[in-house]
Amino acid sequence: MTPQHLYLDLMKQCLTYFVWGENVQPLAPYNIRSPFWRRMLPFFKRRLSGKNILLMREVEFDPEVRTEGKDQPALAHTMIGLKRLDNIQNCIEDVLRSNVPGDLIETGVWRGGATIFMRAVLKAYEVKDRRVWVADSFEGLPPPNTDKYPADKGDIHHQLTHLAISLEEVKENFSKYGLLDEQVCFLKGWFKDALPTAPIEKLAVMRLDGDMYESTMDALKHLYPKLSVGGYVIIDDYGYIHSCRQAVHDFREANQIRDEIKLIDWSGVYWKRSQ
Repeated sequence: MTPQHLYLDLMKQCLTYFVWGENVQPLAPYNIRSPFWRRMLPFFKRRLSGKNILLMREVEFDPEVRTEGKDQPALAHTMIGLKRLDNIQNCIEDVLRSNVPGDLIETGVWRGGATIFMRAVLKAYEVKDRRVWVADSFEGLPPPNTDKYPADKGDIHHQLTHLAISLEEVKENFSKYGLLDEQVCFLKGWFKDALPTAPIEKLAVMRLDGDMYESTMDALKHLYPKLSVGGYVIIDDYGYIHSCRQAVHDFREANQIRDEIKLIDWSGVYWKRSQ
């Protein structure tokens, strides 16, 4: 392995907390078997609110689950797993080899792990003329607009408070890896507001992790026209969330995109723009 690959492999191990074997998990209704304790959980959370105390449970670390990105990390800076990080690396390395022009972006960054890794890849190859765009509301997800996007009916992502990570925390995470610099640009706001006016000229890799139909469609609509031929579209939740998958199919059909959708793992997919 080259020094670049050794560095990037270590970054993936650290960003996923794989190197330490994360053995705790946030307590949530979906991972509590007892109906009594599921009912009591909101009470305890209210009592501990504002006291900087998190409710956790001890679990056995499962390397396969973390590789696939199938769990909800308590400590890791990304939840997408090793396979989807490998995909990011492969896509960026390909556009660098092929001189495909453009920056890199992720829409929906959580704790920033995937974008931190994007910046690490540029750092490893001493690329100084591309930027990493970090796009998020930094307030969680919006309530579903079912009048305009009926596919989002019943979506509860806006209720998941653990998805609301502040801009300050994401910047701090970049700093922990020594990767917060002028090549990292932050876009704060709902995608429908922030992406249409974003000062992005060209993109080489666009990674979408907006979960919902609306968030996925907004990102595709405003960013795909800026994607260079030979660049990559990565969709994080295609295999997991039906409304996200529907948005991808609707956009591709409306724009007559026939490039092959390739699987990354159980959830993520990507395609390479050919025209």
